[in-house]
Order: sequence, then structure tokens, then C-alpha cells
Amino acid sequence: MIDFWLAAGLLLLVALSFLLIPVLRERRAQREEDRTALNVALYQERVAELQSQQAEGVLDAAQMDSGRAEAARELLADTEGAAPARVSTLGKPLPLLAAVLVPVLGLGLYLHFGAADKVELTREFAQAPQSMEEMTRRLERAVAAQPDSAEGLYFLGRTYMAQDRPADAAKMFERAANLAGRQPELLGQWAQAQYFADGKKWSDKIQALTDEALKADPKEVTSLGLLGIAAFEGERYQQAIDYWNRLLEQLPANDKSREALQGGIARATEKLEASGGKVAQAPVAKTALLKVSVDLASELKGKVQPGDSVFIFARAVSGPPAPLAAKRLTVADLPVTVELGDADAMMPQLKLSNFPEVQLVARVSRAGQPTAGEWVGRSGPLASSTTAPQKLTIDSPDK
Repeated sequence: MIDFWLAAGLLLLVALSFLLIPVLRERRAQREEDRTALNVALYQERVAELQSQQAEGVLDAAQMDSGRAEAARELLADTEGAAPARVSTLGKPLPLLAAVLVPVLGLGLYLHFGAADKVELTREFAQAPQSMEEMTRRLERAVAAQPDSAEGLYFLGRTYMAQDRPADAAKMFERAANLAGRQPELLGQWAQAQYFADGKKWSDKIQALTDEALKADPKEVTSLGLLGIAAFEGERYQQAIDYWNRLLEQLPANDKSREALQGGIARATEKLEASGGKVAQAPVAKTALLKVSVDLASELKGKVQPGDSVFIFARAVSGPPAPLAAKRLTVADLPVTVELGDADAMMPQLKLSNFPEVQLVARVSRAGQPTAGEWVGRSGPLASSTTAPQKLTIDSPDK
């Protein structure tokens, strides 16, 4: 911050110069005016002396005129080049008062509206923290400086969870979820923190949060893990196994938490069998595979180029606008028959099989942009489980 305050001080000196320089110039002008006034007084005194000598008969009229002319020339020579007198309507105290008040007022306004705290935070985050407590203090200050930052609230909530402060974490996740549009991941984190803050007691609030998260994203990992924990604690071992198996499907093969999760499933299985129960077979995972034939309307074939991109994709009728499965071809490939399935998912959590109804879209884009083009063809809503081949014709302007 030292270089910042040095720069601010330099700018302040520049600003003060605009106020003080006119005052110094006014003093110089005042000295010039004082000297001119003295010369005029001397001239008047010389003329009075000449008039006295004329009255006594020492000087005649010609000598009197000559002396007066000489005195006038001397006065003109002394005052030549002097600036005209200026009248100040502000007075001397006002510029000096402004010179004092401007820095004080500027400093006050900066401390109130400025971003000195954010500048300091940026400098602090440029250096690695020495402890978890220091990281927590930095995040708390960052949240105080930017209370509308969902990202800052999220990281502070994660830090509180690592420090076994679930009640504080729940408050941070709640604020972050409300700011970020109640995203499933944030809802899951909020529910988990609230569960531990309530002493591992399930509540309607936690149930509502996990339901909302899984409705938006059926594979939200935190909610699945939490529901498994709650089911295990409530001795509902089959539910715990089901939730944890769903979670296990989402984890990468090299994820370190897979081993702990598999251990939890094994313990739930042992307790279920010990109580006389039997583990139900996991249902076969749903899959979706749509077969669609795409062609270009005959009246458009002269309006496109063979190298123009063609995007064929399926998107949810009720759900996120992002494509669930997509393929990219060119006009030269048409007509063509393609298959869109879960293997073509753009994101693992957005698969065709996760949505009951989808729409097929084929778009010609000369610029190679999947979201905008020149011509498009769309199907009506159809079930994602449809097995009958579909036909799609690109025949309409893309609007």
C-alpha cells in the first residue's frame, strides 16, 4: 500500500498547486501594485513641489511645464510593464482554506467510497497463506468487501466445513445459493452443512433442499452422499446402498473417495443381511439411443456450400437449453443417418436418459456456430426412450 499512498500524495500535491500558485501570483501582483502606488505618490509630491516653486516666483510657466513633463516621464518609466490592477472577489483566506479542506475532503470520500480494502486483499491473496486460520480471515474479509460474490461465499463455506463449523458454513452456502440461482451443487452443500449443524438430525428443511437439488440434477453428488448417510444412520440400509451406488456411478475410476464409499456400501450390506434382509438387485441403468435421418430441403441446396457445418443434436423439452447429445457434420455429408445417445452427452450429468422428452434439431451454420446459423429443422417433442427411426428435414430460416 506504500506505493499507492505515495502516488496519491503526489497527485494531491499537483492538485494543491492549482490552488496555491494563483495565491502566490496574487502576492506578486500585490507587490507590483504597491510599487506603482509609491511611484504615483512620488510623482504627485514632485508636482506639488514644482507648483510651490512657481508660486514663490522661482519657476516661470515654461519651467513649470518642463518639470511636470519630466516627472511624468519618470513615472511612466517606473510603471511601464506593470500588469493592470486585478480585483479579487474571492479574497485571500478562501484559497488557503480550500487548500486545507480539499485534501481532507478527498481523503474522507476515498475512505468511504474507495476500494482500499479490495486493493489490500488483492495483495494478500497474491501470497500463499501460512495457515488455515489466515486463509479463513482473508476469505472473511473478501466476503465483507464483496458480499454479493457467490464464489467468495462458497469458498468461505467450504473453509468453515473444513474447520468443523457447519452452522457458519450453512449460512454461507444459503447466501451463495440465493445469489447464484439455487444451483444444485450449492443446494447440496447447504443441505450437508445444515445436517451436521443440526447434530445429524434429518429435517424437512434438509429433505426439501436435497429434493430440489436432485430434481435439477439427478446426479448431484453431495445430495446423493448425504441421503446415503442419513439412510444409514436411520438404519434404512437398502436406501443407503441405493444412494451410494448412484453416487459411485458418478465418480471417476481414480477418485480416492471410491474406496471409502465402497466400504460404506459393504457395511450397509452386512447390517442389512444381519437383520434378516436381502440386498435388492440394482435396477438396470436406463439408456437412450435415438436414430435420426437428416436431409436438406431441395429448395435450399443451391443456397448452401458443401463445407458449411451441420449440427445435429437433441435437447430437453423441459430442462437446460444446452444440447444433451450432439454430432457435427457438413452439408456434403447430407443426407445422413446418425445415432444420438448417452455416449454422445455433452456433460456427464446431462444425458438423454435423464430427461423424459427431447427435441431433435439440425442446423446449418456457415460460421460453424452450433447456436446460430442460416437454416434449421426441428422435430416435435418425443420420448427419449423412442426406438423408432426419426426423420428431420432442414427447411426453415434460423431465427
